[in-house]
Amino acid sequence: MASSLTKDSVRPGTPGSEKTFFGHPRGLATLFMTEMWERFSYYGMRALLPLYLVAPGGLHLNAGTATAIYAVYVSLVYLLTLPGGWFADRVLGPRKTVTVAGIVIMLGHLCLALPVAASFFVGLGLVAIGSGLLKANISTMVGHLYNGPGDPRRDGGFTLFYIGINLGAFVAPLVIGTVGENVNWHLGFALAALGMALGLAQYLLGGRHLSAKSSEVPTPLTPAEKATTLRKGLIWLAIAVVFYGIVGGTGHFTLNWALIPLTLVGLLVPILVITRILRDKDLDSAERSKVSAYIWFFVAAAVFWMIYDQGGSTLSLFAEKRADNTIFGWEFPVSWYQSVNPVMIMALAPVFAWLWLWLNRRGQEPSTIVKFASGLVLVGASFFVFLAPLSIAQGGHKAAAMWLVAIYFAQTIGELTLSPVGLSVTTKMAPKKYASQMMGVWFLAVTAGDSVTALLSNPAVGGVNLDRMGFVALEAGLAVVAGVAVWMYRGKVKKLMGSVH
Repeated sequence: MASSLTKDSVRPGTPGSEKTFFGHPRGLATLFMTEMWERFSYYGMRALLPLYLVAPGGLHLNAGTATAIYAVYVSLVYLLTLPGGWFADRVLGPRKTVTVAGIVIMLGHLCLALPVAASFFVGLGLVAIGSGLLKANISTMVGHLYNGPGDPRRDGGFTLFYIGINLGAFVAPLVIGTVGENVNWHLGFALAALGMALGLAQYLLGGRHLSAKSSEVPTPLTPAEKATTLRKGLIWLAIAVVFYGIVGGTGHFTLNWALIPLTLVGLLVPILVITRILRDKDLDSAERSKVSAYIWFFVAAAVFWMIYDQGGSTLSLFAEKRADNTIFGWEFPVSWYQSVNPVMIMALAPVFAWLWLWLNRRGQEPSTIVKFASGLVLVGASFFVFLAPLSIAQGGHKAAAMWLVAIYFAQTIGELTLSPVGLSVTTKMAPKKYASQMMGVWFLAVTAGDSVTALLSNPAVGGVNLDRMGFVALEAGLAVVAGVAVWMYRGKVKKLMGSVH
């Protein structure tokens, strides 16, 4: 990276003004590398997770329980971005919070590297907590590097940062997945810990290039608020301890039942948060109308992520048992499928950015609502494609790897149609009072979608076989119908959106 740092003239007062990173503040290199290594550790571990959970040499669980654990874990990562943002705003500030996050994530991966079941689940919890703390704040720190929203380099800086995310996500399964599957599961998890350690080390060394604003605590807690927060935290901790103590003491404790409260939290919190915002009397009628419109986008996104995130669980477990994971006769690890999406994102994101601008100049760019509807239809189409390899496998044959690549391709196109647009519309439709919190609400759509998956697949409740042809067709149909519904009611939603286009 040192070779890409060049002398350049930038505005006085910009952090690292003596050098730039591809024309951007030098602090972007620090955050780029931090996020790249954190995503390397996160996606590498995530690629191994469902495979380890079902492997005879791993925890040897059934597919339903493994899918539920995976879905609950992913839902918690996104759920914890809300308290992660709050912790930075009220307690430590973004910069110190990211430091704490890196340490927690590294310790979590080290726990996963120990060949002990109890340590494994502690590790999952630590990685989820650390990821929530980091994810909520590192993007904010990128914004701090620029001279306000009007800085012409700002969008380009976030694009470079996004490349770092996908670069880490692409390389991780190829390295961590290969070692975990072919050498030793726990050595793979240890490599994830090493990746986070490297990211944390360069973050601390490059900290001098970050904006001073990132060290500020925007709205610090008063002593009274600290006491109240601590008391409430201890009460909820006591409730959890008592609940699981009673369940365990009466002999009813099972892993599947232990997941249910976490699943319900993932479903209830998004509903409660949106309801609280909608009923806030400080909002004027225009803001309340925009929040009502936003609910359409939120529900659509939840349906999208419910199907999309099964690319790391349902599809991965299918590939492990019933796919021919070879290219030209060469067999590759199952975890490598998780590199397909990030490499496609890096290849296609610039194409989509150019396409929207080209259509906009011609007055033909689709509206936000149409883009959302297209994303839902595409993710539904991906599961209609999934019916083909499922049918092949039912006939006693192994499905070709290209069927799975085709599914990931359709999902990636859907993601590029829906996800960036969702981030943009969230910032546009957020009430002024909730300008920062609404980004956390957007991430809660992932939490809600994955919580539905966890509830359906959990043998203690639904026990649905998610790779059964009938259910895959049902999910595909649901996504397409949801997309069509969003498109059909676009007039009503546009009216609620008011001045937002």
